[in-house]
Amino acid sequence: MKVILSRKGFDSANGGIVSPIFEDGTMVSFPIPSDDKDTYEDLQYNGISYSKILADLKYKGGIHCHVDPDLDQSRRINKISGWEPAFGQIDASASYLKNIGVEEGDLFLFFGNFHRVMKENGHYKYVRRTGDFYNDKDLQVIWGYLQVGEILDNPEKIKEITWHPHACDKRINNGTNMIFKATETLSFDRSKPGAGLLSFDKKRVLTLENANKATWKKNRVYDLDNVLSSRQNSAKDPSIGIYYAGIWQELGLVESEECSKWAISVIE
Repeated sequence: MKVILSRKGFDSANGGIVSPIFEDGTMVSFPIPSDDKDTYEDLQYNGISYSKILADLKYKGGIHCHVDPDLDQSRRINKISGWEPAFGQIDASASYLKNIGVEEGDLFLFFGNFHRVMKENGHYKYVRRTGDFYNDKDLQVIWGYLQVGEILDNPEKIKEITWHPHACDKRINNGTNMIFKATETLSFDRSKPGAGLLSFDKKRVLTLENANKATWKKNRVYDLDNVLSSRQNSAKDPSIGIYYAGIWQELGLVESEECSKWAISVIE
């Protein structure tokens, strides 16, 4: 089983703020702004629309968004008949996934930028100055997963996933466009669905404690010798942290028993 770390959700260039970790441990990865048909008003957490939460957290962008990966229909206010979890990719990132040989049974772990929030006087705000690193700082955290059940790269097959943004007219005829559909259940744990959202747990935090959010804890499964691309560790102290600089979305990991065990432990 190949594991791919996939960066998704708000960042400084897309959305401008970080996604919230709520008091109950729920992580909501805000889908990035776009000109797709879905809107933040169409999505909800605990009965509260994303648009309301975004306004509380001082988001200044547009109302439309790119709901991808689409892992759990419960966040949609209006349910879609026949919905299935799926993840789309296009252009250079899709070519990278094709080149490293992503296939059925491989596992995407989605991570992004998060910060603890609290509710005060009916409004959400970011937690600050508690003295706890995991409360006070922006973190990169693994928030969801998808095990590949089917890879769609034929435009006619992609069109069948009508609700997904990669089935729209502007992407459908791009030769690199593809959609990864999830397995029904995980191959290594039939009690869990093939795609889903994860709650906050320190084991899912990539960020090295007391470092900036993009500097990760050392872990052999995603160090320089075990990534399927040419990378340089740009961390201030490479002996204790890993920082892969640049604008990138997907990071394939070398297949190994150690890597599979780590990925499974993240989901459990």
